[in-house]
Amino acid sequence: MEHVPSLIFIFAFSALTFLIAFLLTPAFTAFLYRNKLGKQIRETAVDGKEAVLFRQLHIKKTGTPTMGGILVWGVVALVTFGSYFLNEFTDLEISIWNRGQTYLPLFTLVATGILGAIDDYFNIRGIGKEKGLGFRPKLFWLTLFASLGAWWFYSKLGYDSIHLPGIGDFLVGWWYIPIFIFIIISSANAVNITDGLDGLAGGLLVIAFGSFAIIAYVKGLILLATFCAMTGGALTAFLWFNIPPARFIMGDTGALSLGATLGVVAMLLNSVIVLPLIGFVFVIETLSCIVQLLSKKYLGRKVFHIAPIHHHFEHLGWPEYKVTMRFWIVGGVMAILGLIIGLIGMGVS
Repeated sequence: MEHVPSLIFIFAFSALTFLIAFLLTPAFTAFLYRNKLGKQIRETAVDGKEAVLFRQLHIKKTGTPTMGGILVWGVVALVTFGSYFLNEFTDLEISIWNRGQTYLPLFTLVATGILGAIDDYFNIRGIGKEKGLGFRPKLFWLTLFASLGAWWFYSKLGYDSIHLPGIGDFLVGWWYIPIFIFIIISSANAVNITDGLDGLAGGLLVIAFGSFAIIAYVKGLILLATFCAMTGGALTAFLWFNIPPARFIMGDTGALSLGATLGVVAMLLNSVIVLPLIGFVFVIETLSCIVQLLSKKYLGRKVFHIAPIHHHFEHLGWPEYKVTMRFWIVGGVMAILGLIIGLIGMGVS
């Protein structure tokens, strides 16, 4: 594609997913309310102790409709498959269904989205000891999906190196498989951890997918850039209704699927080194939980009032919107830095 037509192509699909998601939201949220598909606030922390501070901060959100992520990944999948069928049965050449660029991101988005939806439904109905799938079952399925993706990348697509910006490709051979699995599981859980305030994860994901859309475009991967832009478009529609006070929330079906897909896109673009910068806030949120757990276990005290860190600031008295918007600013600045390093250090033509 020429630059101008390809930009129009990307923008058109992004706008289309935004419009469809935006128009479907009222009916979707009405369905969630009608069927009482509301979030149950967790009673225990990760370490198994009672989550007293968390419940004090968020008990008011009990019953807020969840599973909003279905709208995001569902619309992206709908538009992707729709473009394929229009391409097959009409003279329009608009399909973004492509083996090398969109198969794996779309598979990851839908598969982990279904996994997250099951977890959300269990939470809503109070099924299981942890009111959800639990950590181990989720880790098992995430590992399975990530392993399938790693095998496909390594065996079918021939990926066996990691690009180091400004240096070049570093051959890792079969180590690519465990690296891939680690990235997908980490990115999925990092977004899930961050999804704790209205609009927080949604806004940061728009920034992240927008950044990778730019990298994909510069590298000439127009269909992957379109997929990222579509995801950003659907997320923007979700965000419109998710800003405080949220009409509905993303749930695990959104956080797990979008986090895992973000990791797949980074691996597909061979830009995993800049992923921690583009997803900087996700990394900090995850590290805050790790630091908190280690400090409580080995030092017998807490570093933060409550982890992840966005709840710490919330407990300090920052309004929810202030935490969210300041984290957006940090995320945006770091994503720009990641883009600069990624594009200049990649040596793309």
